Amino acid sequence: QLQLVESGGGLVRVGDSLRLSCAASGSTFSTRAMGWFRQVPGKERDFVAAITWSATSTYYADDVKGRFTISRDNAKNTLWLQMNSLRPEDAAVYYCAALRPGEFATSSKQYEVWGQGTQVTVSS
Repeated sequence: QLQLVESGGGLVRVGDSLRLSCAASGSTFSTRAMGWFRQVPGKERDFVAAITWSATSTYYADDVKGRFTISRDNAKNTLWLQMNSLRPEDAAVYYCAALRPGEFATSSKQYEVWGQGTQVTVSS
């Protein structure tokens, strides 16, 4: 069974950069499209970025496009989210998630496996 563990969150200042990692255990990571989502208290979990299983295509929410980069290394079973030019509104708990093999989506409802989340705080 696939399990996901995020790391790399923390407290940063406006304009700083942060790199989140998502370590996957299990043999199916390389066959699954992956995504990053974020959530603040009282709000729904929002899509941030997604990447196909082969890393040939990436997708971003409009408010992170040009600032965030999603990437993966299937040999290392690892997904990353490079976040640059961080803003106060980027503060949230960030989750990595996996779709079922063969699927692709940006809706959180379609993701099958979730990590526990990592907190990102941006101070102004």
